[in-house]
Amino acid sequence: MSLQKTGNSIKRHLAKTVSWRIVGTVDTFILSWIISGNPFVGLKIGLTEVITKLILYYWHERFWFKSTVKDSKKRHVYKTVTWRIIGTIDTIMVAFIITGKPLVGISIGALELISKMILYYLHEKVWYTFDFGLENRKSKKGNN
Repeated sequence: MSLQKTGNSIKRHLAKTVSWRIVGTVDTFILSWIISGNPFVGLKIGLTEVITKLILYYWHERFWFKSTVKDSKKRHVYKTVTWRIIGTIDTIMVAFIITGKPLVGISIGALELISKMILYYLHEKVWYTFDFGLENRKSKKGNN
């Protein structure tokens, strides 16, 4: 694998991380506001998750880039499920720590199971249409 291809995949993962975090933060903010009834609680939870989820998502992307799952349909589903598990645990913990109420964290996490699975799947489908950073994965497919 060339340095240029490695650099492109890292840039792609960083770009995907940022774009997903924007979508995810807006969703978390809205759900947290609705459940807590307080827009400032929603904002605190959303802003805290910007940090925690950027880190978690980047490593999730790196893991999946090295994955040997070649079927794109299965890959999208597996990535969606694994990310949602990680994201839900993070949301529950962050919301509980900020509000001091475990039920608020669980409620937000439960609603996010639905909203974020749909949003993440759509995000993956959009990003899969862009070739930037995929040269290495595509060349691996051709060699098998």
